Amino acid sequence: MQVIQRIVIVGGGTAGWLTAGVIAARHRGRMPHGFEVTLVESPNVPIIGVGEGTWPTLRTTLRRIGVSETDFFRHCDAAFKQGARFNRWTTGADDDGYYHPLMLPQGFAQVNMVPHWLADGDGSFCDTVTPQGRLCDAGLAPKTIATPEYEALANYAYHLDAGKFSAFLQRHCCETLGVRHILADVTEVRMTESGDVAALETEQGPVIEGDLFVDCTGFRALLIGDAMQVPFRPCGDTLFCDTALAVQVPYADPADPVVCHTISTAQSAGWIWDIGLPTRRGIGHVFSSSHISADEAERELRAYIGPAADGLTVRRIPIRSGHRETFWKGNVVAVGLAAGFLEPLEASAIVLVELSAKMIAEQLPPNRAVMDVLARRYNATTHYRWGRIIDFLKLHYALTRRDDSDFWRDNRQPETIPGRLLDLMELWKFQPPWLHDEFDRAEEVFPAASYQYVLYGMGHQTRTPQGEGATDAELARRARRETEVQTARLMAGLPRHRELLDKIAQHGMQPI
Repeated sequence: MQVIQRIVIVGGGTAGWLTAGVIAARHRGRMPHGFEVTLVESPNVPIIGVGEGTWPTLRTTLRRIGVSETDFFRHCDAAFKQGARFNRWTTGADDDGYYHPLMLPQGFAQVNMVPHWLADGDGSFCDTVTPQGRLCDAGLAPKTIATPEYEALANYAYHLDAGKFSAFLQRHCCETLGVRHILADVTEVRMTESGDVAALETEQGPVIEGDLFVDCTGFRALLIGDAMQVPFRPCGDTLFCDTALAVQVPYADPADPVVCHTISTAQSAGWIWDIGLPTRRGIGHVFSSSHISADEAERELRAYIGPAADGLTVRRIPIRSGHRETFWKGNVVAVGLAAGFLEPLEASAIVLVELSAKMIAEQLPPNRAVMDVLARRYNATTHYRWGRIIDFLKLHYALTRRDDSDFWRDNRQPETIPGRLLDLMELWKFQPPWLHDEFDRAEEVFPAASYQYVLYGMGHQTRTPQGEGATDAELARRARRETEVQTARLMAGLPRHRELLDKIAQHGMQPI
């Protein structure tokens, strides 16, 4: 009946410090009674810092741990993100593009707009059901300087500098939330007879004991991989991209516009991300080394950037797509890259950290006796989440009609598509996704709306029965009118993205 009081997080970076912050904030009232959160990280191992895109969930997470949104923007080189635009994914033509916005389709809980949009055949699906694509086209922000912190006129997430974000979280965790920070290199993991981790020995001297250990050691997976011997389950046969080339591109003029969405542009054997921050752009090429050489991939990246790429250093990042067979074993739970990694096509890395940290904090076992019960629940939920993310990423490739390279042709082969996704794609030929038809679990990471945006952005055809939607035709007409009214109102009232970022830096946002 050992009480779980000492939480030890091994590894810093975004995963470590977000996890520390979420757990410490949730259990802060227990700290005077012996509860403690300790984060130990090596002073000699650099942070990988992958991922500059986030989900709207991060607003809730930052608010919950007590972070000022103004401070976050000022210290993390942050910008707003209203979704992603996918260019050249469907046909490869220059005018081939669609949005996956962050706003739900208008009236989503009352009416499925897909049959009505298919019947009308007018405009893009995104523009028919939400104003967000047009806001992105116009370079507008999702709120005004008068909108309070974390509130939105159009739903938003963030783009950020991952290195600055980690340092910002570290200060907040240590100075505000009472997290104990130890800089030390772990040299040995002491185990109990029952197979739990008992303590960590370090090169610098301290022996760090704990009741629950969170492995945030990145690809090294010091605890979940080395100590607990949990195998890695690869998914490279489904998601082919195994390398990323990343580069930071300064603006030609500090006053240049900042794009308010992620741009993902398909290439011959992968795709290029383009993320706008206030001081620079983060650009990278994710590709399959089985279909293109690194030198050729870098040439495609530099051609995309243009003359601004001259003299810039490109960093190579390996991608080993997949995840651990078990995420929580004994008294060790893996979070972040130690748990697994997938290509950053839909910015799933940080949200998986958030969801994992939240579940650990909310279901923290009161004692060792019930830890295995909670671990089984955690593993079931986390396996489901990883599986659905793999499905959703593969959907982008499975729907392509590109036939200009082996990479795109190979991605359409049925044997590379997960069975669940194949079944859904067959169903969606006759029935559009909506609400809880196929997405009926609280752990869904991508709702039916996300599938609608990708399916119908990429020209998927659903042959609904004649007369389908007739009973809710008036609801659909109202939803479409409301989209038009909302679009006009927001287009007239929202500032340019750069303008709002400058005002936040100078004046700050209204605190809640």
